[in-house]
Amino acid sequence: MTTALARKPNKWLVTVSITFGTLMGAIDASIVNVAMPHLRGAVGATLQEITWISTGFVIATVLVMPLTAFLGRQFGQKRVYLACLVLFVLGSALCGMARSLWTLVFFRMLQGFGAGALQPTEQAILRQTFPPEEQGTAMALFGMAVMLGPAIGPTLGGWIVDNYEWPWIFYINVPVGILGFFMVTSFVQEDEQIREANRATAELERKHMDWAGIALMTVGLASLQYFLEEGAADDWFESRSITAVFCVAIVALIGFVWRELTATAPVVNLRLFKDKVFLSGTLISSLMFAMLMTSMFLLPVFMEEMLGFTATQAGMALIPRVLVMMVISPMIGKMYGRVPTRLLVAMGVLFFCAGAWLQRGFTLETTQSGIVGAICMQGVGFACLFVPLTATSLASIPRHLMTDATGLNSLLRQMGGSIGLAVFATLLGRYGVQAKASIAAHLDPTRQPVAERLALLERSGILQGMDPARAHTRAVAMLGGIATRQGMVLAFEKVFLLAGLLFLLVLVLLPFLKTVAPQIGKKIEVHLE
Repeated sequence: MTTALARKPNKWLVTVSITFGTLMGAIDASIVNVAMPHLRGAVGATLQEITWISTGFVIATVLVMPLTAFLGRQFGQKRVYLACLVLFVLGSALCGMARSLWTLVFFRMLQGFGAGALQPTEQAILRQTFPPEEQGTAMALFGMAVMLGPAIGPTLGGWIVDNYEWPWIFYINVPVGILGFFMVTSFVQEDEQIREANRATAELERKHMDWAGIALMTVGLASLQYFLEEGAADDWFESRSITAVFCVAIVALIGFVWRELTATAPVVNLRLFKDKVFLSGTLISSLMFAMLMTSMFLLPVFMEEMLGFTATQAGMALIPRVLVMMVISPMIGKMYGRVPTRLLVAMGVLFFCAGAWLQRGFTLETTQSGIVGAICMQGVGFACLFVPLTATSLASIPRHLMTDATGLNSLLRQMGGSIGLAVFATLLGRYGVQAKASIAAHLDPTRQPVAERLALLERSGILQGMDPARAHTRAVAMLGGIATRQGMVLAFEKVFLLAGLLFLLVLVLLPFLKTVAPQIGKKIEVHLE
């Protein structure tokens, strides 16, 4: 025991070591989005087929997250992290070499299987490494990696594809991953107390292997994630295949929950949700992540499709929010435990909603500087939300069950983000159609303003050498295009506002956010039931 205490790892070296993997996994979830046109040409895929590059990665990631604790008990937490990091780096290298669609999808799934365990393992290691009074700081460091990844991904991907070949969006992971591997090997140590506490549970799990639970979880989560990723493209329940996948997901997940609550040695510890602190914090975190991912998705689309920004310009416009989160998150971490959690969360909600209110005023004339104020305000909001919610969610979890809790916490955050993207992407399309129809109803050629605009467009065509009939056809088409663009602007405004209004619901949920003071020196107990 004395030797173990003498060799206590340096918490800052541990943090830097394990952050490489989480940051790379978070970046890779979004970095390929800006490279899709290049990838389509390279592998000869249709627009619908190429989405499997993202879908396969996300499905693989969510399948591994809840199994992280089980794998850690069987093989050791550090070994699982290193193995997944190697798998992620190997998958990255193979993705860069792929020259057909389905080999690229397969290698992206390898990446996803590797990335799935990195995030919950880092979260657990940080919770186990930092003392109770510094848990806010630990979660601030973790939150920076989780939140910065989706923000940096499109910017980095846009810069790479603009200046280099598309394989480098994958190759860039290799040297970073190798550095992370050697740092984890050198500086991260497994806690012998936790290993000892998990030994009996691991033996029981091997004796009563929960194959049914693993099968039901795999089918249920894969089906649900496919439904969320591909449902919008097939008009949701208008498609028989999407409806069938949804039904399979619901049945499998209900069976999975029943199995895990009755199994002798469940592969996923769903009993943790009996802890009201963990349950309330995790659910509110999922709602927060839904808003975060929605914002990360909507803003680049608005800037590129409405304002004509390049991928790099859109990414650079988001950098101020990243910088704000980097500055504010450590400050919130220091405040955690000194300022009531509910107050910090309420501040975060209000900052996010204020940013959403500013976003609803975006027009086709909005510039980069006009966007910065709104997104910086939301950056402050996300920092105020993520740190206290993540720290509070895990405050009452015993150290030897920390990886179980972080796996579930990461899974629900990921699912919250997927649900948010699916819902708001669908609403954006529907609001755009409705707004265009509303505007088109006023485009009566007999109305003087409409007639004047048509005449102006026709004269422009004639001056360019067109005959009057062709110029008229072109003018009508251009007027329709203007109506479509204005309709989409109105749709974006409506969605931005709706996101802010829905997020106000978190204020209603605050009374249900249970909090608990950090328990210093809490004894580890082994629970086999």
